[in-house]
Amino acid sequence: MDREDVIVIGGGAAGLMCALTAGQRGRRVLLLDSANKLGKKILMSGGGRCNFTNLGVTPEQFLCRNPHFVKSALARYTQWDFIALVEKHGIAYEEREHGQLFCCESSRQIRDMLVAECLEAGVGLKTDCRIESVVMEDGYRLDSNLGAFSSESLVVASGGLSIPRMGATGFGFQLARQFGLEVLPTRAGLVPFTFTGDFQNLSTGLSGLSLDVALSCGDTNFEEALLFTHRGLSGPVVLQLSNYWQSGQEISINLLPGSDGNALLAALKQQSPSKLLRTLLEGRLPKNLVIQLQKLWWPELAERPIGEIADARLEAVAEQLQNWRVKPSGTEGYRTAEVTLGGVDTDQLSSRTMECKAVPGLYFIGEVVDVTGWLGGYNFQWAWSSGWAAGQVV
Repeated sequence: MDREDVIVIGGGAAGLMCALTAGQRGRRVLLLDSANKLGKKILMSGGGRCNFTNLGVTPEQFLCRNPHFVKSALARYTQWDFIALVEKHGIAYEEREHGQLFCCESSRQIRDMLVAECLEAGVGLKTDCRIESVVMEDGYRLDSNLGAFSSESLVVASGGLSIPRMGATGFGFQLARQFGLEVLPTRAGLVPFTFTGDFQNLSTGLSGLSLDVALSCGDTNFEEALLFTHRGLSGPVVLQLSNYWQSGQEISINLLPGSDGNALLAALKQQSPSKLLRTLLEGRLPKNLVIQLQKLWWPELAERPIGEIADARLEAVAEQLQNWRVKPSGTEGYRTAEVTLGGVDTDQLSSRTMECKAVPGLYFIGEVVDVTGWLGGYNFQWAWSSGWAAGQVV
């Protein structure tokens, strides 16, 4: 049995980055992945275009029980470093809203770039490898369906629980517990909301309709596109807020973001007193949505010109339009979640190297760690940064 310097478990974004970084330092590296191909999540990301990073990455866009943990890795391997790697390989990319960077052609280019860098650095790559046991034995010994492997250092980059059809499992969390590490409670993140009852009926009727809103729960607020679905609400603004939402919480939908609803309706009343409220609102909101809101909130005003509606009643309508309070019954769960919240407690890891403080030679990187970024390329940047940080020292 040949002995490696480093074994990396997981051939996703973080694992590939760690492997190529360590390989470039002259380390003997073997990467093992349970899937039949490397980088499956990379390939399906961004609608097949891979939102590989964001121009505006800062520690504030990441959720972690210790908010300071992400600072070191993000500062030492930045979005600009990864952009330079993309440009080195001649991959065309474009900037979209909110600083998001996407491949112009295909996410396959990012996956192939990482694999090419691994091969050039002499990294061994094995797929369809299912780990059966891991023990500390003069380093680490792994038994698998492909045989036994051993190494001085072991890097766990096996991801979280999101999108199980892509092969996601709780393997990394199980391994962390085996070595005595605490794993913080996990739940689905960047995930659509589901509803029951009247609101589900309304959202089903509006399924496919999208508009920009401000969405909030507690003190957290995002302003982006919302999408009605057969099961509830989705779209970028919902995915963003889902990382902060707790079961049982209400959320507030502002259908007129950036506007003063009272002032708007008062102005419409003065300018067009003979027109219907529905007609005036259809100039600012989708027609089908306005029709449903009229049935829900002001059926008695359906045929009354806005000039005949009392100011106090219009103020109540404005409040409903800007503070539509609904309570999700839950989320779509890991089935469609883009990330997993929670994971290996960062208090047990070095923020500089990702090594376990109490278990020499054992490292955790990427999504398996209790670090979750916003939608928009931030989770890929965490994968690049944490993978690079571990790759520098393993």
